[in-house]
Amino acid sequence: MSAVDEIMQQIPLGQLASQLGVDEQTAGAAAQQAIPALLGGLHANAQDPAGAASLEGAIGNHSAGLIDGGVDLSQVDTGDGQKIVGNIFGGHQDGVAQTLGGNLAGVGGSGDLMQKLLPILAPIVMSYLAKRMGGGAGGGGLLGSLLGGAMGGGAADGGGGGLGDLLGSMLGSGSGSASDRAPQAQGTGSVLDMLGGMLGGGRR
Repeated sequence: MSAVDEIMQQIPLGQLASQLGVDEQTAGAAAQQAIPALLGGLHANAQDPAGAASLEGAIGNHSAGLIDGGVDLSQVDTGDGQKIVGNIFGGHQDGVAQTLGGNLAGVGGSGDLMQKLLPILAPIVMSYLAKRMGGGAGGGGLLGSLLGGAMGGGAADGGGGGLGDLLGSMLGSGSGSASDRAPQAQGTGSVLDMLGGMLGGGRR
C-alpha cells in the first residue's frame, strides 16, 4: 500500500464530505489529488537547504497523534493548514487549487473545493510525516533521503531505510490502487506533471 493510500485510510470521508458540502466519492477523489500535490510541493521546497531546514522544523512542530488511530477532523487546525499551504505553494496557491479542481470531472466549483480542502489536509500530511520520522526527530540527510526517494518512485539511497522505501512509494508507482477507491482521481505522477512549475513556489 502506498503512503497516499495510508493517509487516505486515516481520513473519515463522511466527515470530510460533510465539511466540504459534497458527497463521499467527490471528497475522496479530491483528496487523492490534493495529497500528492502537497507532498510534491514539500519535496520541491526541500531541494533548497533552507527549505529543507524549514520543513524539518515544521514537521517537528506537528504531533503524530493527529493521525494515530484515525483523524478527527474537528481537531485539525485549518488556520495552521492555511499557513502550511502558503509555505508550500507561495503565490501559486490559487493556481494549484484551480488546476487540481479542474481535474475533478463534473464537479462544479471544484477550484473553491480545493481551496477549502488543502488547509484541512496539510496538517494531516505533516502529522503523517512526523509519525514516519519518529515525531520529527531526524537529521537533514534523512529528510532529504526520504523526500528524494518519494519523488524517485523507489527506495532512496543512503540511510533512509524503511522510511526511504515508504516515501519512495508515496509519489511513485505505488498509488495505483487509488483508482479503485476514487475513480475520478488520476495517478500521482499525473498530478505532479499537471502542476509542473507551480510546485516549490513557496518559502525556501
